[in-house]
Amino acid sequence: MAQNYISRVNTLTFDIFGTVLDLSGSLVPPTNEFLSQHGATIGGASFWVDWRNRQRIEQYQDNLLMLGHSGYLETCRRALIYCLRLHQVDFTYDEVTEFMQVYQNLQPYPDAVVGLKRLAQRFSLVALSNGEQRFLEHLVADNIRVHFDEIISVEQVGVFKPHPAVYRRAARTLEKDPAEIMMVAAHSFDTLGARACGFRAAYVNRYDLPTDESTYQPDLEVKDFIELADRLLS
Repeated sequence: MAQNYISRVNTLTFDIFGTVLDLSGSLVPPTNEFLSQHGATIGGASFWVDWRNRQRIEQYQDNLLMLGHSGYLETCRRALIYCLRLHQVDFTYDEVTEFMQVYQNLQPYPDAVVGLKRLAQRFSLVALSNGEQRFLEHLVADNIRVHFDEIISVEQVGVFKPHPAVYRRAARTLEKDPAEIMMVAAHSFDTLGARACGFRAAYVNRYDLPTDESTYQPDLEVKDFIELADRLLS
């Protein structure tokens, strides 16, 4: 490995939602259909931006209010309802429950599948996600279809990332020094949280977004998993 500062890394922990799984590609088409059926004036792509941002707020609120891990899917559901009301879209709770089944069909980015398989030649691969344990196990086995050595849900800690307890628990679970672990994420809050806890970090900048103004910057910035594998395996 060319970079001396990550020469100790032997384990890669991966954010799943938005880093490995293509949320917008999976969710915008059915969202667009739902909105069209309900006479909405907003399209699926624009609605998704609001929905995704609100879902993060739901997670942060749970952390700040110390409400525990209410569930990734529950925060998505609450955010969906908020955005439907925001855009004055009529709905019933039964319709929301039925629509939320689209999350069972989330599909990975093609480059993520290729990159993960390459990276498995040298590193232990670990899913470290805000999702529920059983939900993650389904997504990995049935949708991503790449072997992970470990699947760790924040349910084990009772808070959402980027709470430091998540990264510290992961290091203890894996029986690794934090410096042996690199967090891989397409969200800078996740790389920030990991770096603050002693992890190394790779920022997969899929969305052309800046990192946070913080001391804790990622060690690597790449555009996708192909470049990530090229960099880490060189």
